[in-house]
Amino acid sequence: MFYTAGIDVGNSAIKAALVAFEENGQNGKLVATHVEKIRKRSPMEVLKETYKSVLKQQDMSPDDVAYVASTGEGEMVDFRKGHFYSMTAHARGGIYLAPQAKGILDIGALHAKAVRMDPRSRVLDYKMTSQCASGSGQFLENIARYLGVAQEDIGPLSMKGDVPEMVSGICAVLAETDVINMVSRGITTANIIKGIHLSMARRLINLLRMLKLEGDVLATGGLARDTGMIAALQETADKDRLKINLITHDNSVLAGAIGAALWAGVRQVKLKEMTL
Repeated sequence: MFYTAGIDVGNSAIKAALVAFEENGQNGKLVATHVEKIRKRSPMEVLKETYKSVLKQQDMSPDDVAYVASTGEGEMVDFRKGHFYSMTAHARGGIYLAPQAKGILDIGALHAKAVRMDPRSRVLDYKMTSQCASGSGQFLENIARYLGVAQEDIGPLSMKGDVPEMVSGICAVLAETDVINMVSRGITTANIIKGIHLSMARRLINLLRMLKLEGDVLATGGLARDTGMIAALQETADKDRLKINLITHDNSVLAGAIGAALWAGVRQVKLKEMTL
């Protein structure tokens, strides 16, 4: 048996996963995970803390890990053996978490991307949002902070919205201005949040439409934990009569790190074969 680690360095959080393989590289099994928010701390310190945590869960030292792979903004992982593109890692992690998935929708802190893949997690096509942040997790977090809503309350609160107020889907600055105006007009926080979710969902569902995806699509990234966001995505897909079923997994936020660790197992086997 040997172990590999995947470290996904995002803009707001760092995720790490530890996978155990049989000696031939088969049957990779997820054995430890950890997610740590960066907030205002040093990303390098958060990275070290996150990796230390997954090793501690298995009572292991860094020398016990055969291959460490990074993904995302992984340049700071100076102890890595290899790096995988984010969409490649998320596709592999997505298939591991939901083998029936036809694609993934990765909703990160600054960007979102949709990926269509085959059952072997090979990326067939992908689409990404533009540089504007109004379709990202950071934008939603900023709005929630302005409204005085805790992160864990965003989803449940959105589900209570009955007359949602839509915001600008083009520019984050304009959208924030819309929210300020809504507050002054007495629009309830639930309807503001749901309106934001639906506005974001419109942009994200367009990515899936362009890929002509049908069937189960796994949401990954930080916003996969947002029940209101997932509900808004499904509502938008249904309204557009798209044959898409948005699904999530308890480890959706870790898809990139899991995928990197799984691909690391493939690399490790090839390296071993080259030395024989």
